[in-house]
Amino acid sequence: MAPITEVEGRRLALSNLDKVLYPATGFTKGEVLHYYAMTADALLPHLRDRPLSFLRYPDGPDGQVFFAKNVPPGTPEWVTTAEVPRSTGAARMVLVQDLPSLMWAANLVTEFHTPQWVVEAPSEADRLVFDLDPGAPASVVDCCRVALWLRERLAEDGIEAHAKTSGSKGLHLLAAVRGASSERASEYAKGLAVEAEHALPDLVLHRMTRSLRPGKVFVDWSQNAARKTTAAPYTLRARPVPSVSAPVTWDEVAKCRAPGRLEFQAPDMVPRLRDHGDLLAPLLDPEHAATLP
Repeated sequence: MAPITEVEGRRLALSNLDKVLYPATGFTKGEVLHYYAMTADALLPHLRDRPLSFLRYPDGPDGQVFFAKNVPPGTPEWVTTAEVPRSTGAARMVLVQDLPSLMWAANLVTEFHTPQWVVEAPSEADRLVFDLDPGAPASVVDCCRVALWLRERLAEDGIEAHAKTSGSKGLHLLAAVRGASSERASEYAKGLAVEAEHALPDLVLHRMTRSLRPGKVFVDWSQNAARKTTAAPYTLRARPVPSVSAPVTWDEVAKCRAPGRLEFQAPDMVPRLRDHGDLLAPLLDPEHAATLP
């Protein structure tokens, strides 16, 4: 029997706490749950009201890894769910609104992926996102060069960009926006990706063509599409080590000279939150939301 834990009045069966999910470091499922409990105050506002896609890896990143978008079987009745429009019809998806729901979802062993809109307004983008993905031998160091260029270009349009690591090889840029459809956000993001390729032709690629990727940074603008999702801030990733999609300062981006400088794992995050707070908090403030030109 899985031990029963009470979280804010909700009873949870948390299973296999001693199971090693990250063999390279010995990081266990119990430590995964502890990580999410300790970072919940920063993480939850970035999940709230967004229908979640789960990238599940219940046996660790070396086991089966699969996406789950519909409400999983056995979901407690107190977990918030919502009907979400899709091209093939509506689907019911999970909303993680509070700590008990977060701990229930974390017990499934999952990456958290969110769309760039909230459930009350699925036709309006409230986030702009760029996923900077390096093709070897390019690295996150090269992504930082591209991020700094995009930051300045976005600022010219009155848009404030914020950065986080992908938790894998690259970097994500996010900005709060308002008054635009997902289609318009995608169109704008694609335009900037093309501009970046023209400005930095030896470094940037705006197309996904695999044969062109080596040594360049692919600026993936397509995650602004309404159907697409992006790894949420603070989510653990299904990688060999418990890496985190970690918010970073622009000073850290500007000074990055080696990939290891922007690699963060679960044990790093509580000290970073203590030192910096939530670096992505401006995304949650309506006053920081910009109108796309």
